[in-house]
Amino acid sequence: MTAQVSTETPAAVTTLDREAVRELPGVHMDDRLRLVPGFSLFRRNSSLSANPTTQGVSLRGIGSTGASRTLVLWDGLPLNDPFGGWVYWNRVAPEELERTEVTRAAYTSVFGDRAMGGALGLFSREPTQRRFSAGWDFGNRGTQQALASGAYTWSRFAVSSQFRAFTWDGYRLVPEPQRGRVDTDANSRFASGILRTDYLGSRDRLFVRTDFLAEERQNGTPLQNNSTGLGMVGGAYMRDFGSSALSLLGYHSRGQFHASFSSIAADRNSERLTSLQTVPSDSSGGAAMWRGSKSRFSWIAGTDMVHVEGYSKERLFPAGARIGGGTQFQYGVFGQGDVKLGAVRLFGGLRYHDAGSSNRFWGPSGGAVLGTGRSRYRASAFRGFRAPTLNELYREFRQGNVVTQANPALAPETLNGLEAGYDFNGETFTASFTGFYNRLDGLITNVTLSQTPTLITRQRRNAGAALSRGVEADLHKRWGSQWEGVLSYLLADSRYEAGARVPQVARHQGTAQLMWRRNSTLLTGGLRTNSLAFEDDLNRFVMPGFVIWHAIASQGLGRGVSVHFALENAFDRQYLSGVSPAPLLAAPRLIRGGVRYQFQ
Repeated sequence: MTAQVSTETPAAVTTLDREAVRELPGVHMDDRLRLVPGFSLFRRNSSLSANPTTQGVSLRGIGSTGASRTLVLWDGLPLNDPFGGWVYWNRVAPEELERTEVTRAAYTSVFGDRAMGGALGLFSREPTQRRFSAGWDFGNRGTQQALASGAYTWSRFAVSSQFRAFTWDGYRLVPEPQRGRVDTDANSRFASGILRTDYLGSRDRLFVRTDFLAEERQNGTPLQNNSTGLGMVGGAYMRDFGSSALSLLGYHSRGQFHASFSSIAADRNSERLTSLQTVPSDSSGGAAMWRGSKSRFSWIAGTDMVHVEGYSKERLFPAGARIGGGTQFQYGVFGQGDVKLGAVRLFGGLRYHDAGSSNRFWGPSGGAVLGTGRSRYRASAFRGFRAPTLNELYREFRQGNVVTQANPALAPETLNGLEAGYDFNGETFTASFTGFYNRLDGLITNVTLSQTPTLITRQRRNAGAALSRGVEADLHKRWGSQWEGVLSYLLADSRYEAGARVPQVARHQGTAQLMWRRNSTLLTGGLRTNSLAFEDDLNRFVMPGFVIWHAIASQGLGRGVSVHFALENAFDRQYLSGVSPAPLLAAPRLIRGGVRYQFQ
């Protein structure tokens, strides 16, 4: 995994190129990014089986709900769901990404409220003159995937597209001793695609694209299912003036989420339908940015806005109905700059953000980088902000016998953060060490209101203050041209001010990976480990720690044909992803193989 840590920013930024992404296990991008220190979804399980509403990104233990505290951008367009902030990871084919950038802090004032905990940038492959690829995967538990992509360029225009279809039979979420007659496999199937057109001028660049997703999921019992249909059209224009450039971006998305919920008997031998939920939403947004650079100074200034409308419409059983929702309009104005003074580069920025309902926020940021030969010393301070999503304000949901209520009285979250780090960049060895301190005020979390053997009731509330403190380390070593090793570690002590641990955040996380490549042959093996975490705000439900192993192999056969093999959770380790109050398992051993053809 050739991961690079940027030394031109005052914060830890990890960049994965296309080869590095290929060397990571996982069907979707979230599973591959779990080997980056600090990256996790709200729960421990994969987006293969997780409910979409739990697929928000947490970095360094910031966040304790399914809403993402991390902004995810795909070619500059937001991937976060406009209604709930979570991410549909199956919209993006990992094989079609040119690079991925993970920023684990809000060190810049450029991004808005969704980037309180950091930002993740996904960048598609550039269109080439003629390119076509196709593949088919198969594996255990009924896994099958078909994918195809292509690009064609003529004169200054290019057209590219990709398509992906996937299905798997899934697994039982509840461990065998606790299972009853209602327990069935949690599985998923989907189809996604994208069509993009580019204009590639000498000074002007423009792209327009549209993408879609249609997915269905069974959530572990006959009556609990969900489905999603969504689409987005968007584009960006850039004009290069030499020492400066103008960028314009706009998009519009529409989606509809359907879900059914049930009450499960204590012996798990029967269930009763409690509600049918439909959530239509749409959003429109845009941004304008002007950037420039001189010999020692660079800057960027701009403005952005987003309008979101969404509603949670429920039919209750045996009788009744419930509806909640509304609109949100947010806009911001920002500026960011840096200046080089000898071996030191200084950074500074400021953002004004209006989230509506009298929620106005100033977000300053600043930092410094000192370069001395192969070493870099860096430090930054910043302030972040997140307004509650429409989902948190208005949508109630149920997982098993845990009901989580909405709360229209939620206030925004704020974050004040500090970090300092050291980077060493040698010819065959690189190392990065970072210490961080984040204070979150008004953290939105699921607060337990009552608890019985058959029903746990929680509500989203602002839980006061929480602290996330820790250190992270990244070590990369190459031996010759064939061997490479990676070690990563994160200590994240994330606690409420009263002392309880923030739910779903492990105090220790680590990964190790060893790679061997020669010509068109690649072999990779490694592990991922987490210490124990808690399911709830009261720290009553413990999820023990785990270690899982993985392996990857690929071999080129010539004439554009290659075969590959992937093994995740190699020893079929059972570990928990949640408690409902029955224990819920994360993904078991997954075995996949496939063939790829590429013409270029």
